[in-house]
Amino acid sequence: MSMRAKPKTVPVGPGTKITLKFSLYLKEGALIDSTGSYPASCVIGDESLLPGFERAMFGMRAGEKEIFDISPENGFGPSNPENIHVMKADLFKHVDKKEGVVISFADPHGLERPGVINRVLGDSLEIDFNHPLAGKDLVFEVEVLEVETVSNEILRS
Repeated sequence: MSMRAKPKTVPVGPGTKITLKFSLYLKEGALIDSTGSYPASCVIGDESLLPGFERAMFGMRAGEKEIFDISPENGFGPSNPENIHVMKADLFKHVDKKEGVVISFADPHGLERPGVINRVLGDSLEIDFNHPLAGKDLVFEVEVLEVETVSNEILRS
């Protein structure tokens, strides 16, 4: 009688490269993002996925599927009231001044930073610079297809 050892599977964790399919939903059910039918690959800690999504998958192995509830703290962060500013509407001559319109700004480093018009307040606009998913409860549906060790170093975030 021959005893065959099962191949050792690697769990998702620091120092691994994963191939996965995922869908990200608002808690209310609206689809936000998805890999669709094509898998994606990333190395844990390479900032392709939010740290909260990576941590949720720790310990999963190839062939496993899970659905995780992701709180704002583990997703895109809570909505920060300090990121909401009131600005004069006449600064935005070529912008449709309606709620929900996204305006592109350059931050002090020259990087693009979107702001969303929350409210029109007469001759002023309330603009929200929080990430659009800040403060939102999310559902992360994931299927891990492959996991491989790429480093014995523990990646620190």
